[in-house]
Amino acid sequence: MAIAQQHRESSSSGSINKHLDSGKYVRYTAEQVEALERVYLECPKPSSLRRQQLIRECPILSNIEPKQIKVWFQNRRCREKQRKEASRLQTVNRKLTAMNKLLMEENDRLQKQVSQLVCENGYMRQQLQTASAATTDASCESVVTTPQHSLRDANNPAGLLSIAEETLAEFLSKATGTAVDWVQMPGMKPGPDSVGIFAISHSCSGVAARACGLVSLEPSKIAEILKDRPSWFRDCRSLEVFTMFPAGNGGTVELLYTQIYAPTTLAPARDFWTLRYTTSLDNGSLVVCERSLSGSGAGPNTAAAAQFVRAEMLPSGYLIRPCEGGGSIIHIVDHLNLEAWSVPEVLRPLYESSRVVAQKMTIAALRYIRQIAQETSGEVVYGLGRQPAVLRTFSQRLSRGFNDAINGFNDDGWSLMNCDGAEDVIIAVNSTKNLNTTSNPANSLTLPGGVLCAKASMLLQNVPPAVLVRFLREHRSEWADFSVDAYSAASLKASPYSYPGMRPTRFTGSQIIMPLGHTIEHEELLEVIRLEGHSLAHEDAFMSRDIHLLQICSGVDENAVGACSELVFAPIDEMFPDDAPLLPSGFRIIPLDSKSVEYNHALPEYSISFVVIMIITI
Repeated sequence: MAIAQQHRESSSSGSINKHLDSGKYVRYTAEQVEALERVYLECPKPSSLRRQQLIRECPILSNIEPKQIKVWFQNRRCREKQRKEASRLQTVNRKLTAMNKLLMEENDRLQKQVSQLVCENGYMRQQLQTASAATTDASCESVVTTPQHSLRDANNPAGLLSIAEETLAEFLSKATGTAVDWVQMPGMKPGPDSVGIFAISHSCSGVAARACGLVSLEPSKIAEILKDRPSWFRDCRSLEVFTMFPAGNGGTVELLYTQIYAPTTLAPARDFWTLRYTTSLDNGSLVVCERSLSGSGAGPNTAAAAQFVRAEMLPSGYLIRPCEGGGSIIHIVDHLNLEAWSVPEVLRPLYESSRVVAQKMTIAALRYIRQIAQETSGEVVYGLGRQPAVLRTFSQRLSRGFNDAINGFNDDGWSLMNCDGAEDVIIAVNSTKNLNTTSNPANSLTLPGGVLCAKASMLLQNVPPAVLVRFLREHRSEWADFSVDAYSAASLKASPYSYPGMRPTRFTGSQIIMPLGHTIEHEELLEVIRLEGHSLAHEDAFMSRDIHLLQICSGVDENAVGACSELVFAPIDEMFPDDAPLLPSGFRIIPLDSKSVEYNHALPEYSISFVVIMIITI
């Protein structure tokens, strides 16, 4: 019995020793590690058969058991996970540090503003007690005025450089928050990935908006993107550099002519004649600032420019400060005088609203930069196998085509056919319309009968844009009229190259079949939808008349910063190429905030401007 017990203990001890031997620490040679790393790059988690095959194929691993190799891969995956997590935490820490710095600066600015307001309040109280009513009225004015600068001589670099330095000083005072009374807007989310801090002007000449945020791009890259205004500001029709000469600190001074689309059919478009100054500061920051140059003869004197109202840009621009560890803090200021006197009185609040300027220019610029940063880092999911830049180009082309239709410029070939003043229905025709898709004329589409455009505007009271655009997007069968709707333009029958033979069609529903992409906060969506069509002709009763549309939709979130909403669409082929011609139609809903309600969030009236485009053949 003692012998049997001794045998059992010996057997158990041998099993334990064998187990310890199989799991003991193995010191790998450099050649063995290199061989295992090669396999890890191909397959981080090899199966048991793959590990056994590895031992057979690599003689230098023949003295290592499969279980030990399994442990090596487990440890390797663990180290990789720890490395990625450490890198992520370092990135988050850098973002939090930069965001904390930004918030501290904003807090300091607000404290200074509070102190200034307290002093002004005390001063005004004293004035009220010691001065007459007339003197009191004069002392209460706190409007920020900016001196006008005439174009002394476009060929005089010294004079332009002097204007540039004054512009820089005035812009920096606005960017740091001391020259304009800024009213904070909701919109900044907590955390390192927040979009930014938004503010609008209060008691200053013109309308102004300001934004600041953290962007994971280098300053030079940000400046390059923002200077190309037509690529991100969809209301910008064109920007032309007339003169450019070098300045100090590696900077440049440029004279620019810019054309901006009109947002509705009730107002003329705007243009600007400006000086843009790009320079570096002593602290390493990069500045791009811009202001208008006055003068009746300033800027190009062409027939195209005669269709525009010359607006004024007060010192505006971008302050881009590099952050430690990469990325930048960007301050954006847009300060404009849009000449509200040139539009009907009902539309003047639109041209005097700081919120509209913020939503269309300032916030749009910051969001665009962050979108590019995310695409660069690979965080954006592609749709239909297309790169984000291609999808972004589709959105830009839809918006540009829609703006072209609203404005109907003569130099684009548009001519007025009919205008019903009572209903504000305008019909225009373009018999020479070319849908250029690329720089290659062979890829452009010439419509045989031209383009007929019907457009109208109306006022709706107390209808939030987000509610209206959601209805238009989700309930097409309730508002689409088969005889005079936007889908008469879609008589292309799912292909922009097929015009003849189209029959009357009723559309009974729509379906989103492919969400292509969206912006960071889903404030804009790009999607493909299918309209379920049924022919009204008896001979075609059993034929499918489905049509596909490429569509952008913005402003569906009622709580989003900025309230302008759009639904723009164009008929496409089911497998549309990247250079497919687009003929957009759609709706635009714009809030008409007056200054009296801009700060108490009262419900304003809303203006809806919509366009219908139809192709006709002769």
